[in-house]
Amino acid sequence: QVQLAESGGGLVQAGGSLTLSCAASGSSIFRISNMGWFRQAPGKQRELVATITRGGVKNYADSVEGRFTTSRDNAKNIAYLQMNSLRPEDTAVYYCNFGVVDSTTSSYRELWGQGTLVTVSS
Repeated sequence: QVQLAESGGGLVQAGGSLTLSCAASGSSIFRISNMGWFRQAPGKQRELVATITRGGVKNYADSVEGRFTTSRDNAKNIAYLQMNSLRPEDTAVYYCNFGVVDSTTSSYRELWGQGTLVTVSS
């Protein structure tokens, strides 16, 4: 069974930086296609933050463009989200989302991390 584990959240002052990571584990991983980051602030819907394809093509929400950088390590099945110049409005639970192809069934499914809280104080 494939699982995603996130780490790196916490409390930071405005203007500070944090790096989130999300690692996939499990014996049935054949390939991970897109890796994405989403966030959900209190009382708001979950929104897309950034995505990165297996080939390294990146896409960012306008609100984080120029401040956040996503990257991945295909050999280790890990995604990263480097967050700089953090603002109070970046406060949210951040979730990773991977598209995983199963090695035993060749089926494709999207998996979610458990979420990690990022709090930016003013």
